Amino acid sequence: MPAQREVITLQQLMERAAQASRRGSLVEAEKIYSQILQKRPDLLEAQHQLAILRVQQGRNMEALALMQAVLKARPNSVDVLANYGTILLRNRRIEEALVFFDRALAIYPDNAAALNNRGNALSALGREEDAIASYRRALAIKPDDAEAYNNIGYALAVTGRLADAEAAFVKAVELDPKATTAYVSLAKHRTFTANDPHLIAMQALDREEGMPNTNRIDLHFALGKAYADLKDRSGAFEHFLQGNALKRTQINYDEAAVFRAFARIQTVFTRDLVVAKAGLGNFSPLPIFVIGMPRSGTTLIEQILSSHRDVRGAGELTLLSDIVRAKEGSGTPYPEFVASAGGRALKAIGATYVAELQKLGQHFKRVTDKMPQNYLLTGLIHLVLPNARIIHVVRDPIDTCISCFSTLFARGYEYTYDLAELGRYYRRYQALMTHWHGVLPAGSVLDVRYEDVVSDLEGEARRIFTYCGLDWDPRCLEFHQIDRPVRTSSVTQVRQPIYKSAIGHWRAYEPYLGPLLAELEPAR
Repeated sequence: MPAQREVITLQQLMERAAQASRRGSLVEAEKIYSQILQKRPDLLEAQHQLAILRVQQGRNMEALALMQAVLKARPNSVDVLANYGTILLRNRRIEEALVFFDRALAIYPDNAAALNNRGNALSALGREEDAIASYRRALAIKPDDAEAYNNIGYALAVTGRLADAEAAFVKAVELDPKATTAYVSLAKHRTFTANDPHLIAMQALDREEGMPNTNRIDLHFALGKAYADLKDRSGAFEHFLQGNALKRTQINYDEAAVFRAFARIQTVFTRDLVVAKAGLGNFSPLPIFVIGMPRSGTTLIEQILSSHRDVRGAGELTLLSDIVRAKEGSGTPYPEFVASAGGRALKAIGATYVAELQKLGQHFKRVTDKMPQNYLLTGLIHLVLPNARIIHVVRDPIDTCISCFSTLFARGYEYTYDLAELGRYYRRYQALMTHWHGVLPAGSVLDVRYEDVVSDLEGEARRIFTYCGLDWDPRCLEFHQIDRPVRTSSVTQVRQPIYKSAIGHWRAYEPYLGPLLAELEPAR
């Protein structure tokens, strides 16, 4: 009899945890699952659900560790295989993720969820047409799958088919009027008017009670964009504040640890170290790195570069950070391993990176890597790839931060969901860039101001091309017409001709920016 009471108790706890998770109360759900696993550490279903919860919290490495135990016990479970693939995908282990989706589909070919996530993996690999085909297979099985339509819309937007993308997002919300993720996507592709039926639908949805926090976050960001379109600054910023505040409760951002990492980088990369290790890397001129804060104009600069006949725009690559993580796995972390690295090790890092880049840019003289946060690796880039070009894109600090604060990022950028934290992070990033200019040889990094590009596109483009060793190509003046995939939050903006309306955009929100302005004061 006591054993039966324990089973009932665990079942009740599992249901309570599931209910909390559905409500978006992730902290509550986490506590309940932890309580269950204290009683029954071998309960696979609790481990499975906690792993899924960890993904929602952005704690992807913890999720992976939990799922490995579940996978070992249930190696032929379609759900486990598909969820393991999803967690691998969130950890940017995309090729491996695709293997697990295919394993799940080999057992059950008509699993719509696995097909949908397989499409996400293919999209992450840059295989957009294959991704769309996978989404369409999912819809053939489950025609009312709003998530699949939203994913197709994203893939279509990446390839520049913006009208078709918007139609897919509309279909998603028609199928599921509470599909808040699709509203976020739609908001990025539409300028709302006061009588827009989708705005009216979002307003009605906002009045409903009991919505899970994750969906509420989506809705706040979508409504913030809509009210901004209507020039209702107060309404827009109130939604951005609420959306960011809720998002901040769901992420694990340790500001002190992040700033310690910045300090360690500056401690290791001294001018003496850079001089001592000069000329030891791989001398390929293939890479062009475009770095800077998110929403600073890095996508615009890459689009201009990729309009050149000799340049392949490869987008935001994790190649270098992946190589660094693999190096860390052997013992010493970054940046400390750089101090002890000899010429052979530095050359090997550069050669490995170039070999991977060549796969993406066959027949091109230059290939861009537009991973913004490579500013953390700028000194390493200079040592392992001394002939690489590094373009640092700078935009007005307040405009940059407000653009970040009004963007719901798919992953990462945990510092952007609180105005004060965002301001402090910006100043720390700015200090690091000042450090790089101080310890690297003059001309190693080219600063490009977003505002200068907007006011003098041709002049700045010529300066960029000269720095990169490229001759003039007038097609850059029509950069918005270049047919190439774009996988960032700026996907719609770079399909438009140059515009000036984003300059000084922050002034419309000045009354609401006290915490940000206080932190940014030294940076302005």
